[in-house]
Amino acid sequence: MSDYDDDVANDDIGYEPNDDYETTFEETETGLEETRVDVLDDLMAGNETADLTESKERVTTPYMTKYERARVLGTRALQISLNAPVMIELNGESDPLVIAMKELREKKIPLIVRRFLPDNSYEDWHVKDLIVE
Repeated sequence: MSDYDDDVANDDIGYEPNDDYETTFEETETGLEETRVDVLDDLMAGNETADLTESKERVTTPYMTKYERARVLGTRALQISLNAPVMIELNGESDPLVIAMKELREKKIPLIVRRFLPDNSYEDWHVKDLIVE
């Protein structure tokens, strides 16, 4: 150990635990927990909440973004690699990513893209309904 480490190790920095901070943190955590429980209770009861509702009228464009495309292809390739049923005819392809790309091109991927909006609502788009460039 160097002299600096000895000084730091033996130095009393005067730290005293602040009990008020722990109480404030617990109150905040409890408040968030109660909110989550209320939302889950509403969902389990079948009630729609303002925070988690699907928009009836679509606001976003029907174009798949590059980020959605990457997520869909990655998810579908993982499913295929784990022996999920393939939705297209295979012509000797064995690479899951190539198969997923072919499924996307033919709009046969059985996934839904959920787009969250700033007002805490969301839109669900089937991959077959999105325009892929």
